[in-house]
Amino acid sequence: MTKSASCLWVTCPIIIGAGPSGLATAACLKQKGIPSLILERANCIASLWKLKTYDRLHLHLPKHFCELPLLGFPSHFPTYPTKNQFLDYLESYKNHFGLEPVFNKVVVSAEFDHRHGAWRVMTSGPKQEHIEYVSQWLIVATGENADQVVPFIQGLSDFGGPVIHSSSYRNGRLYEGKEVLVVGCGNSGMEVALDLANFNARTSLVVRDSVHVLPREMLGISTFGLLVQMLKWFPIRFVDWFVLLMSRLVLGDTEKFGFRRPKLGPLELKSISGKTPVLDVGTVAKIKSLSWNRTNNVPRAEFVNGRNERFDAIILATGFKSNVPQWLKGAELFSEKDGMPKQAFPNGWKGEDGLYAVGFTRRGLLGAAFHAKKVAEDIELRWRADATKLLDFTTALSL
Repeated sequence: MTKSASCLWVTCPIIIGAGPSGLATAACLKQKGIPSLILERANCIASLWKLKTYDRLHLHLPKHFCELPLLGFPSHFPTYPTKNQFLDYLESYKNHFGLEPVFNKVVVSAEFDHRHGAWRVMTSGPKQEHIEYVSQWLIVATGENADQVVPFIQGLSDFGGPVIHSSSYRNGRLYEGKEVLVVGCGNSGMEVALDLANFNARTSLVVRDSVHVLPREMLGISTFGLLVQMLKWFPIRFVDWFVLLMSRLVLGDTEKFGFRRPKLGPLELKSISGKTPVLDVGTVAKIKSLSWNRTNNVPRAEFVNGRNERFDAIILATGFKSNVPQWLKGAELFSEKDGMPKQAFPNGWKGEDGLYAVGFTRRGLLGAAFHAKKVAEDIELRWRADATKLLDFTTALSL
């Protein structure tokens, strides 16, 4: 049983999602004198960071690449802030701009009403109460990582031990002395494997596809920062050649550990497929420092090859995905296949009928900040135009 839906007309933009993308967009709008309504399905801001990340998480990029518009990180924060420091930053960001998200509002559907020229956003609350919000503008800021990806693995349902997604993993304390299989070798899989090894779990890491593993820093500076600077002067293929050469000098030949590199360089591959290289934070060094056999506490990289091995637990570091197709109806901006904008960065932030997207760039917080500014600038033009029309109308009535 559900209560009848209430309908509320909202005179400002509606933002779906109170993560970094939604907060950044709201702050950019507020700087221009434009209020917004932020709807969030969880009971807190940045729920992915707060509720679905492991304890040892740090930002993988230096903080100046991860700050949101109009307010930087505190100067005393380290180069790579911890998870809790980043959450503190987001909380202070919200308070600084006076942002007040409406929590526990799950968006059930959002569709443009052509008859009335507005977006209808239906939400469900914790008591199954439904409220429909109506606005001229809809900003989708739920991001690329809204829902976890849990792949179908034949026979997994018959596995006797615990099977969890990495979003439920906090630390390796419960796995000490156990045989643990980590499925997936992205940034999360590599770091979870390292954390398990540090808690004396006997860890195996399954590598299905080829992957670029790069050091987090080269020549004393961040690899990402070095790439950004080099791309200003050199073509992408030269930068790829250089970074792979430096990576081999710093990490050695990672292929002998099972990390087979793709044929395309890391930057060229990302530009074509969106696949992000792994920034190593110590897993490769852990592998090098220990014997390469199953009896020691070694995170092992291996291919699925038909061998039967016993494990006490399985952790699926298989990533996340956009959930936009589940609730956004009839919008051409997003692909039904993967819930990402159809146009690649730097486009893909603006659709038809007042629809916008922030946080779908495959470029992390830097990309989200860029699009938050673009969206605010675009809405400001319409906002000012409508205000001018209203002023002219009011003046005419007074004459």
